[in-house]
Amino acid sequence: IDYKGTEVWSHYSNKIVIKPWGQEYNIFINKKIFAITYLKIKKGFSTSLHCHPKKKTGFLILSGMAEVQLGIYKKNIVKFKPMSILVLRPGLFHKIKASNKSDLYALEIETPYIKSDLIRMSDNYGRINKGYEGINWTKKIKKNNIIFKKPTKNKKYMYKLNGIKITLSYYKNFNIFKNYDDKSVSVICDGNMITKDGNNVITAGEIVKSYTLKKLSKYYKVNKKILILKAFKIKSW
Repeated sequence: IDYKGTEVWSHYSNKIVIKPWGQEYNIFINKKIFAITYLKIKKGFSTSLHCHPKKKTGFLILSGMAEVQLGIYKKNIVKFKPMSILVLRPGLFHKIKASNKSDLYALEIETPYIKSDLIRMSDNYGRINKGYEGINWTKKIKKNNIIFKKPTKNKKYMYKLNGIKITLSYYKNFNIFKNYDDKSVSVICDGNMITKDGNNVITAGEIVKSYTLKKLSKYYKVNKKILILKAFKIKSW
């Protein structure tokens, strides 16, 4: 059994990684800068209590209920329902459990994309002091598995995952975004917003309510173009 990590992101392209708690695969990759993983945690199962010292991670819950332990103490558990956002700083230990009622599906955002950036503190499956699952724990993606494509300049791609509709497209500004809370969530996949002096305000890896981008655009501008993954509940589409 090889749990040895790897820095070669391409090793996991078009592969489903089998986990003791479920499975995951890379649904979108921007080389080593940024990646989105589509994960399934079986009901009643949980990840290890772990951290990522070098990368920032974020989650967008698609379906099911996530019970998240933040930090090393079991009392710090917060529940996240569908369309909830969770962003974790580098080095923060965390553990994600699916409720006993249903499987949990989520998108995990990693910035930068480093599979081997993993430290496990405790684990129910004997993986303490072991790295990310190796190639022996993968299988090929099937034709019906969705992969997000990076759009061309004027193209918009649309997908549906677990009752959530998703668009992926570039924007030069946010004029078409709504001023009020339309309950959609935006993930910055590439590009940034900057101040007049060229300082970054928001960059790849951030997850925000979409109307937040509209508000920020009153004070800051998109630097050339910005790639946004926008997620909606079907009823708000």
